[in-house]
Amino acid sequence: MVNHKVVITNPTGLHLRAAGVLCTEAVKFKSKITFSRDTTTANAKSVLSVLGAGIKCGDELEFVCEGEDEDQALSAMMTVINNGLGE
Repeated sequence: MVNHKVVITNPTGLHLRAAGVLCTEAVKFKSKITFSRDTTTANAKSVLSVLGAGIKCGDELEFVCEGEDEDQALSAMMTVINNGLGE
């Protein structure tokens, strides 16, 4: 298991398009990928789960990846977020 915290900087947070970009990247990996904020945990491979988390600009998320390609999955999640989630 590997984890890393990141702050969402997109002005509109994880809205539908950004959530779709995140999920598209997450499903490329075999590892289980989740993120949490406060008491909310979401499956990064599910658009509905990501949208349901209600992530806004400035929220700090902790990503957790578990599985055979966990290091690559975590790196990819950080890259796609740091690159603005397609915006």
